[in-house]
Amino acid sequence: MLREPLLVLARSDQVKRLVTTMPGSTGIVSRFVPGETTEAVVDATRELVQDGRLATLDFLGEDTVDRAQADQTVQAYVGLLKALAEARLAARAEVSVKLSAVGQALTGGGHKIALENARTICTAARNAGTTVTLDMEDHTTTDSTLEILHELRQDFPETGAVLQAYLHRTETDCRDLSYAGSRVRLCKGAYNEPASVAYQGKSEVDRSYVRCLKILMAGRGYPMVASHDPRLIEIAGALATRGEREQGSYEFQMLYGIRPTEQQRLAAAGERMRVYVPYGAEWYGYLMRRLAERPANLTFFLRSLMTKG
Repeated sequence: MLREPLLVLARSDQVKRLVTTMPGSTGIVSRFVPGETTEAVVDATRELVQDGRLATLDFLGEDTVDRAQADQTVQAYVGLLKALAEARLAARAEVSVKLSAVGQALTGGGHKIALENARTICTAARNAGTTVTLDMEDHTTTDSTLEILHELRQDFPETGAVLQAYLHRTETDCRDLSYAGSRVRLCKGAYNEPASVAYQGKSEVDRSYVRCLKILMAGRGYPMVASHDPRLIEIAGALATRGEREQGSYEFQMLYGIRPTEQQRLAAAGERMRVYVPYGAEWYGYLMRRLAERPANLTFFLRSLMTKG
């Protein structure tokens, strides 16, 4: 019941100001976002790697409507990738990129601008010895994102895709992307989508996730299982066993700050466990979507604010 209101609040500047100025909010936010600087996220990555985990790093920002801001985001990624290489972490950490943050939403050629900017980031990633995954956003950008993915993979076949199980179309997209060498992250989806394009109930989304997961695990690509749900994690393991997949031919992914003990358990069991680490000043929208996804996150946040306030 709280999901839709929280997703609406994710775009409210007034609520953002309130959350930012509340006593103790900085400490709470740091559970989910390790910092605003490249140095902070590299330090967080180093800790994860030392603990046996992998990382994918997201410089926060989306719906950019200013070309200069899009260019700044590209340079932030280029600087981050250079820092990862210098810290000798690039082999264990990649980057996740939202195309709307690098120009997709710009009027007058946004698709082309985003493609060019994504190429720049992919080149920097390859030079650093790592890869890029294109994040998926709301359903209105899905076709454009998959088109850019197709174009990028002609020169950078290692570029990862993200598919969202709550969309009706995703089973078909999974089949299209289940070819050899194709890295596909499957998540549930975190945007407020209409019933005409997306399943609305949790059980419907879960069933769709399992159907999509079966396709990816039976395919020839590299599935990336992005879920914190214990049942879905168990199902993913069973499907991997049924498909005679060896550890390392797929991976699990979870968000920074959520179920860290489970992350450590999977890594200790020999699974590839990658942590999605966001950073940067534009943390508010990201945080609100995390609260909308899981009531326990909202309870933790409110309790912490009351305790520290």
